[in-house]
Amino acid sequence: MFLIYGGLFLLLFWRIVHLQTANEVNGYSLAAEAAAKYAREVPLAANRGRILDRNENVIAEDILAYKLVAVVNESATGKSKKPLHVADPQKTAKVLAQYLEMDEQDIYQILTRKLDDGRTPYQVEFGAAGRKISYDTKVAIEKEQLPGIIFIEDTKRYYPNGPFASHLIGFAVEEKQKDDKLKTVGKMGLEYTYNDQLTGTPGSISYDSDIKGYLLPNSEKMIQPAKDGAEIYLTIDKTIQNFLEEAMTQVDKQYNPESMTAVVADPKTGEILAMSQRPTFDPADRIGLESNWLNETIENVIEPGSTMKTFTLAAAIDSDNWHPNAKFQSGQYVVHDRIIRDHNNGVGWGKISYLEGIQRSSNTGMAHMLSIMGAETFYDYLDRFGFGQKTGIDLPGEVTGTLLSRYPVNKVTTAFGQGSTVTPMQLIQAMTAIANDGKMMQPYVIDKIVDPSTGKIILDDEPIVKNQPVSAETAKQVREILATTVTSKNGTAQRFALEGYEVAGKTGTAQIAREQGGGYYSGKNNYLYSFLGMAPVDDPQLIMYIAVKKPKLADTEGGSEPTSTVFKTVMENSLKYFNINPEETAEVQMTKLADYTKKPAENVQVELINKGLTPIIIGEGGQIVEQYPAKDLEVTQGSIVFLKTDGAVTLPSFIGWSLRNVLIYKALSGLPIEIVGEGYVDSQSVSENTPIQDTAPIVVKLKTPEESFAPEVEETDEEGEQLPQD
Repeated sequence: MFLIYGGLFLLLFWRIVHLQTANEVNGYSLAAEAAAKYAREVPLAANRGRILDRNENVIAEDILAYKLVAVVNESATGKSKKPLHVADPQKTAKVLAQYLEMDEQDIYQILTRKLDDGRTPYQVEFGAAGRKISYDTKVAIEKEQLPGIIFIEDTKRYYPNGPFASHLIGFAVEEKQKDDKLKTVGKMGLEYTYNDQLTGTPGSISYDSDIKGYLLPNSEKMIQPAKDGAEIYLTIDKTIQNFLEEAMTQVDKQYNPESMTAVVADPKTGEILAMSQRPTFDPADRIGLESNWLNETIENVIEPGSTMKTFTLAAAIDSDNWHPNAKFQSGQYVVHDRIIRDHNNGVGWGKISYLEGIQRSSNTGMAHMLSIMGAETFYDYLDRFGFGQKTGIDLPGEVTGTLLSRYPVNKVTTAFGQGSTVTPMQLIQAMTAIANDGKMMQPYVIDKIVDPSTGKIILDDEPIVKNQPVSAETAKQVREILATTVTSKNGTAQRFALEGYEVAGKTGTAQIAREQGGGYYSGKNNYLYSFLGMAPVDDPQLIMYIAVKKPKLADTEGGSEPTSTVFKTVMENSLKYFNINPEETAEVQMTKLADYTKKPAENVQVELINKGLTPIIIGEGGQIVEQYPAKDLEVTQGSIVFLKTDGAVTLPSFIGWSLRNVLIYKALSGLPIEIVGEGYVDSQSVSENTPIQDTAPIVVKLKTPEESFAPEVEETDEEGEQLPQD
C-alpha cells in the first residue's frame, strides 16, 4: 500500500511540475484557456467628431440616446414576486407600438420569437426602430412600467438645426460592419468627405473576472481610452445661414419654384458664410432627399444669364474698351444668320449709350461691346476670372462648366450669359475680384479641423488670393456702374435697393434648355431668375448669389420678385448683424484706434467718448491690459471699444448689442454668459451695474433683426406696379 500510494503521489507531483513548466495539456495552452475564460474586455465607445460653425455653434454632434431591449425568458424572473421578463407580450406590443416606428403585430412577433431549437431567447431587440431612442421617449416608456423592458445607453448623430445647409453638411447613419458591429458612417456632404477625420477610435477596459464575470479582487484594470473624432469648424455663420434658410423657405412656399440656389460669402477672404438650396431635407430623417443629392452650388452647371454681363463689363473696362457715353442701336444684332434680340422682344430702346445698355441689361449692347474689345480678349478675361475651371473649394464633386467658342454666335451669347455654362460658386469667386479691388479669393468652407483631446489644429485654412483678373480701379468702376442698375430709373435691379445701404449687382434671366428635343422653354414661368450682388458699394462686406428656377409668378409679377425677396432679407439682416451702420447723407467719419494698453482706463474712456465712440470697461478700472479692436484699426462713430482691466467685472447693459459684440465681451471677460436666440439683445437675466462675484450663468436673450428692425410698409402710387425686368 505504501508503494502504491507513494507511486501515485510521485506521479501527481510529476504531473504538477510538468503543467507548471510546459503550461499546456494535450496541445492546449492553459494560460490561453484561462484568459479566454476569465479575461474580460469592455469596449469604450468613441464619439464622432462635432461639426461647428465659425462661432462654435453646433451643427452636428453625437448625443446620448438609448437602445430598447426586451427580456423575454422566464428565467430572468426566477423566484421574484414581480415579473422581470415580458409576461404579457400582447399588452407590451400594444404599448410599445405607440412609441416605436413599428406595427404592433411586428413587435408581438419579435417578443414571441423562438430560437431554431425551439427554446426562448433570453432577450430580443427591435432593429433600427429600437435604437437611437431619445431621452423623452425613454422616460415615457418607463412610465408605462412594462416588465422586462430595459434600456442600454447609446449615442446618435444629432442635427439640432433641422434643414440647415443640408446638402453641404450631409448626414451620417449607422451601418453594420463585417464583424456585425454597428458604426456611424458619413454618406453625403461633409459627413462623407471628412468621414475618416470625424470617426473616432474606440477604447476598451481589460480585467480578470470570476466565472460569473465579476471583477476579481486586486485584479488590475487595463484602460485604453477612446479617442473622439476630430472637430470640424466651418466658415458658415449660423445666424446668416438661418436668415437664408428662412427667406428661401418663405419664397419656396409663395412661388413654388422647381428649385433655388443661394450663396453668401465674404469677398475679402473667400469664406462661405451661408449656402442653401431648395428642395432640401432634414439630415435627421432624410425626408426630401430623394429629389436631389447634388450640392447645386458646385456640382451642377447653369447658364448664368445676364449676371455674366458683370464680367463682360469688367473685361471691357480693364482692356480700355469701355466707352460709356458712346451709343449703339439697341433691339437686334445679327451674327451671320443668327439674330440676337434684347429682352423686350427685340424692340429695344433706340440708340442708347453703353452705360444705359448696362442699366437696361441689353443683350445687343454686350454684342456690340464684344465686337469692340474682341472675342480673344474677352475669353482671356473669362479665364482670368476662373470660368471653365474648378474654383478649388474644399468640397468634393466640383464641376467646371463649359465655355462655348466654336462658332461666332457662341462667343456673342456667352457675353450675355447664354449657351456657356458656369457654377454658382464660380460666379461667387469671380465676384470677389470686383468686390475686393481686383483680388479674386478662392472660396472655402472649412476654417479648421481640431483634435478635441489635445486641442491640436490638424488643418488650418487661410484666405488664398487666387488671381487678380482686373485692377483695383477697374473693380471700383464696375461696382459704381452696377450700383446704377439699382438706382437708375432704367435699372433692372431697382427692387434690390436696401434702406440705408448702397447695393451693386446684376440681375439675370436665363433661358432653360429642354431636357429632350433641344431648344429652350418659353414663358415667364420657365426662366432661371437670378441676382449677383454686393453691399455696401464703397467697401463691400458681403456678396450674394440667388437663383430661382421656374417660379410660379402672378400676371403682375416679374422674375425679380422672388429673387429680391431673398436677397434683401438676407443682405439687410446680415449687414445689421455685422454692425455695419446704414449710410447717412454725410460721409461716415472713421477713427483710428491708438494703443491703449498700460494706460489708465478712466482717461482712455473720456478720450473715446469725445471721439464719438462707446468704451466698455471690463474689470475694476485702472491700467488697461487688453483692448478690442486692436490698435491702428479704423472704426466708425458709435462703435464699441472694449477695454479690459484687472479686478471684478461689473455687468454693463447688453440691450441692443449684436450677437458678435456679446461674443467678444464673453471671450474677454470670461463670464459664463448663455446666449439664447439670434440678432440683437432684447433682455438679460442680471441687471446692469451688478458686480459679478459668482459663477452663476448670465442669460442674454436676443431677437432677430426682423423683429428688431421691422421695415416700414412702403406705399406705391399704382397698385401692382411692375418694374423693368431683365
